[in-house]
Formats: sequence, C-alpha cells, structure tokens
Amino acid sequence: MAEESDLEKSEPASPRRLEKAREEGQVARSRELATFVMLATGIGSLWATGEIIGQHFGSALRNSLQFERASAFDASYMMEQAGTVVLHGLQALLPLFAMMLVAALAAPMLLGGWLFSGKSLAPKFSKLNPVAGIGRMFSTESLAELVKTVVKSLLVGGIAWWVISGNLSSIMALMSEPLRAALPHTLRLVASSCALIIGSLLLVTAIDVPYQLWSHHRKLRMSREDLRQEQKENDGDPQVKAQIRRQQQQMAKRRMMAEVPKADIIVTNPTHFAVALKYMDKEMRAPRVVAKGTDLVALRIRAMAEEYKIPILEAPPLTRALYRHTQLGDEIPVALYAAVAEVLAWAYQLHRQNSEGGALPPKPRNLPVPESLDPQGSPA
Repeated sequence: MAEESDLEKSEPASPRRLEKAREEGQVARSRELATFVMLATGIGSLWATGEIIGQHFGSALRNSLQFERASAFDASYMMEQAGTVVLHGLQALLPLFAMMLVAALAAPMLLGGWLFSGKSLAPKFSKLNPVAGIGRMFSTESLAELVKTVVKSLLVGGIAWWVISGNLSSIMALMSEPLRAALPHTLRLVASSCALIIGSLLLVTAIDVPYQLWSHHRKLRMSREDLRQEQKENDGDPQVKAQIRRQQQQMAKRRMMAEVPKADIIVTNPTHFAVALKYMDKEMRAPRVVAKGTDLVALRIRAMAEEYKIPILEAPPLTRALYRHTQLGDEIPVALYAAVAEVLAWAYQLHRQNSEGGALPPKPRNLPVPESLDPQGSPA
C-alpha cells in the first residue's frame, strides 16, 4: 500500500516541474478562448470600420462598371482596372487585417503567456503508435472535447437561428434599398448578427478556460517518489555530496600539511591538539594559524615538525585556545598576542642557538592565556 501511494500521482506539480514543462512547450491553452478573441476582434473591427469598408467597395464597384465601349475590347485596360479594384479592396480591409493579426498574437498570452519552444516542434515517433492513438481517442479528455463540441454547436446554432429569424424582415428589406445605403447597412447587420452569435461563445469560453487549467495541472501531477527524486536532484545525491566533501577535506588536509614545513613553531597539548604558527614581519599584521589538528592529525603535524626541525612547545592552554578560536589562515585573537609573542621569541632564540651555539633558551612557562579562551579553563 505504501508503494502504491508513492507511485500514485496525487501531488501538485512543483515549480521546477512547471518550468520544465513550459520549456518543452507544455502550457495551458484554450482554443475556445483564442477563437472567441479572434472573432470578437473581427466583429468589433467590422462594426467600427463597416461604413468605411462599404464606401470603399461601393466606390470600387462603381468605378469598375463605368467604362467606354472601346475599353471593353482592350485587355490591358481590363487588367489594369481589375488590379485597381483589388488594391482598393485590400486598402479597405487593411485595418481589419491588422486588428486580426494583433488578436492572433495576443490571444495565446491570455492563458499561459507567450511561448515559443523548438522542443514542441521536434518529431516524436511515439505519436505514431496506433495503440496510443486509439487510447487517446477514447480517453477522458477526448470525451470532454466531444461533449464541449456538441454543446457549442447546439448553443451557437440555436443563437444563430434566433438571430436570423428575428432579422429576417431587415434582410429582405435590403433588396429595396439603394446600393449606396444597402452596402453599409448590410455590413452593420452582419456585424450585429455575428456579435450576438459570437457572444454565445463567451459561455463556452468561461467553462473551457478553467477546465484547460485544471487539465494542464492534472497532467503534470507528481507522485511522492517524483518529488523525492526532484528534491534529490536539486540538493544533490547525499552519497555524491559526502564523497565530494571527503575529497575536499582530503585536499584541504594536504594543503594544510604542505604548510607545516613553513611554520615557525608548533604548539601542542601535548598529543591531543597541535597548532602550527607562522609570522612574517613585513607581510603579516599578526601571526597566523597555518595548520591545526587533533589526535592522528596532531601526531602527523608533530612528526613533520620533527622531520623539518621545527620547534615544538607543549603549551596546553594556548594550544586549546588557538584550536577553538581560530580557523586555518586566521590571525590569532588579540587576547593571545602576549602569549604567542613569548612563544615566537623562544622559537627565534632556539633558531639562533642552533645556528650560533650557546645555551638553550628556557621554555616559556605560565603563558598569559585568558581562561575565557581556554575551553577547559572557562567556568562554562
């Protein structure tokens, strides 16, 4: 039962899933909305420019019927007149075509926004599978489209019959009107009749838009396993991330150990902690921690210090304070300046004694380490 619930696509699509679907050209689209916008724009433009279009066509018709007898036998003249009539017709319909073009480009933006995806144009041989095609023919979506088409046909057909029967007398009266008045009257009558018919599509559009949104999100629903897999892809595979962290730690450790031979002194706890310090008068404002570690790493630091003859000083409170309150490459805390200064002074004296000879310098004792910085010395 747990596996079935995990595989069931019952969860809403994540933002990443929606974004990926959009990149593939899958967005909510309503053909009814696009059809309604196109037809409404066409009817509105026809209503606004009907008189001007009628005047243009009337003028073109009048000019084409007025010619001399000799011109009727001149083929070039007839072709020139035909070209002039076509040009006047295109000029008259140009505003209507422009508004339709704007509507065609703006209609998709009303639902899903403007989108152009090359992935949706790529051929998919899976669409040629006849079994899948038959399945789509008898799917719930196809049934919904069939019901919507039948309802739309009945609704638009009924409105069309009601509009035409109600304006039948006006249609018949057009035959008795002069041509100049009949053309714009015809266009206005057609526009008003079509507006009432197209208005019936508003109800179909109001039903189809929410349905398309619901259907689009239903197709993109995800199972719990899909969500877990997406989360894993976003955050990264824990095993891969752990491996990367291990590699990063190993690289950081190698870089740190490479800095040990450059250190001026190693302070220890004596075995649990080890911290390597370096100070360059003209390049550093204060001594820096170039390496540190505990247990096995501390032993490795001590071994490298002995190999490269770097002074080692057992100073448990100072070592613990430096280990707790500094990171690699950090300057030492201001409160430890005095203690580290004594340690470095001893290291420099030891270097001088090794090169010039003489008595060994005494090791610094009772270093001034504030109890608040020593993890074992603090009351907390």
